[in-house]
Amino acid sequence: MLIANYKKALPLLRIPFSVYLMPVFWFGLSALRGPWSGGRAVGVFVVLHLLAYPASNGYNSYYDKDEGSIGGLKAPPKVTPELLHLVWLFDALAVAGAALLGWPFAALVVVYLLVSKAYSYEGIRLKKYPLLSTLVVVVFQGAFTLLMTQVGVGATSTQLFEKTNLLLALVSTLFLCGSYPLTQVYQHEEDARRGDRTLSLRLGIRGTFIFAAIGLLAGAGALGLAYWLRQEIRPLLIFLVATGPVVALFSRWAWAVWHDEAAADFEHTMRMNQVSSLCLSAAFIAMLLWR
Repeated sequence: MLIANYKKALPLLRIPFSVYLMPVFWFGLSALRGPWSGGRAVGVFVVLHLLAYPASNGYNSYYDKDEGSIGGLKAPPKVTPELLHLVWLFDALAVAGAALLGWPFAALVVVYLLVSKAYSYEGIRLKKYPLLSTLVVVVFQGAFTLLMTQVGVGATSTQLFEKTNLLLALVSTLFLCGSYPLTQVYQHEEDARRGDRTLSLRLGIRGTFIFAAIGLLAGAGALGLAYWLRQEIRPLLIFLVATGPVVALFSRWAWAVWHDEAAADFEHTMRMNQVSSLCLSAAFIAMLLWR
């Protein structure tokens, strides 16, 4: 019976949903100028995508107790105490795995886990504050995670603080600033019922798409500037080609939503997440292969 309860709680960790967060990992590797360890990169990937992110997802689900669709789950199971046990287990494994790669990486993983819990924990619940919660998410899942990935693979301080590397870290935050509110557009009713005044809820459906377009355009512009400063045209061309489908899908979706806000539903949101994450990951992997 106990094992069955843990099996029921496991989907709420939403491990497959970590695929949507992969672009920042690959972006961090492609942005580094100079050597880094491939073996350590595997370890970083496991710690973040198979342990830390699922632990954060599970903790968020534990306190949200969603009854409607959430990222990666159209019909989430009911929350049970076993979910919190799994969260603590994955937290411990994430920190232990990170420690094997060095204390600087482990310290950053601990900070990430604590901040993600402050986002959901009922005693703090940053999620209630639209601007603050958005700032926390786009910084910590964007620039912070990019730099954390680079620390994990053994980047030197010179590599980390090189000006174009920091500019590309900013790019990751701008991209998150554009994409994050889009993940909230189908949850307005449930968020309002819980008292979570998310940024998307404050902006409204159309306002969310306008905000997203501005954030994504700003990110693309900053990325172009970074590669211009590096005098590297190939990565920019790869990015433009690989993200063509993302631009086309977003434009089509925005047009549909502008004429019928019901199009801002779970299915369209997940399709946008899937296409954008796969295309961006492909772009950054291609940059690694053809640098």
